[in-house]
Amino acid sequence: MTEGNFVDYVKLHVASGNGGSGSTHLRREKFVAKGGPDGGDGGRGGHVIIRANPNLWTLYPFKFKRHFGAGHGEAGGKSRSSGAQGEDVYIDVPLGTVVKKAESQEVLFEITDTEQEEILLKGGLGGRGNWHFKSATRQTPRYAQPGLEGSDMQLTLELKVLADVGLVGFPNAGKSTLLASLTAAKPKIADYEFTTLKPNLGIVPYRDFQSFVMADIPGIIEGASEGKGLGHYFLRHIERNSILLYMIPADTTDVKKAFDTLRAELIAYNPELVDKDYVVALTKCDLLDDELRAEYREEMQEQFGDTPHFMISSVAQQGLQELKDGLWKLLNQTL
Repeated sequence: MTEGNFVDYVKLHVASGNGGSGSTHLRREKFVAKGGPDGGDGGRGGHVIIRANPNLWTLYPFKFKRHFGAGHGEAGGKSRSSGAQGEDVYIDVPLGTVVKKAESQEVLFEITDTEQEEILLKGGLGGRGNWHFKSATRQTPRYAQPGLEGSDMQLTLELKVLADVGLVGFPNAGKSTLLASLTAAKPKIADYEFTTLKPNLGIVPYRDFQSFVMADIPGIIEGASEGKGLGHYFLRHIERNSILLYMIPADTTDVKKAFDTLRAELIAYNPELVDKDYVVALTKCDLLDDELRAEYREEMQEQFGDTPHFMISSVAQQGLQELKDGLWKLLNQTL
């Protein structure tokens, strides 16, 4: 999936259908001169329904279609026949979509289940036909209820990427290079910060035809939790990953400080992230000679202890299988 095709925030205008009006028909047949009222009810207007679609990964289809309207109910007929209901409109969204009111940013619901359907707006009720209003003193009512109007609203859809492993690191930590090495994804890779502006997804093949999904998140900078850099634009994607892979380049002067800064930004954004399982990887280890490699190995063991940690090089294909083994083991512990 190219970066331009990954859309994770859209605004839509949606409207439910109007209800059909009730009928004022009076029964008139041969030998039945005054059959009385028999006008049917109007049909209800169509609903606007948000529906989960596990085959979608992005909000890209809404890049070209931003307005959705349900069908209107039809008017009632004679012989107490009800009008047809307006056609419901279904809006398919990927898992991980948060639906909000555009003006207040109030969260209405989140789509997290593969079979989830939520009625966003109900269609207007159909009006009652004149036969509902007959009585002993009012035997031929020539009026019926009009249908109720539907409703409309502006809403926003925000996608929080659902992935097994989320890559977390400063700009130029090697996240996109790792994703390109482990998957068939082709993220943009260059030697400058914020090369990645939108998340990239890739499927990592594993032993016995198994696999897991990895997400490359744009780089974090200090103050991101307050909106600096790309800030909240990408931090929301980290919430939905099963485990996090913190990536720290080998040319970092203080590995522990870099890790603490990354972790502090995530927790400041959402304190619940402190409970999420994680793995630490020292990247670009092809830059190290044997002596430095041994020193870093000791430092990683001292700083992270029992936390799974690895020394890798995506370019030189070093330590990648061990990393996949560690991620797979942790993933199956958390499932």
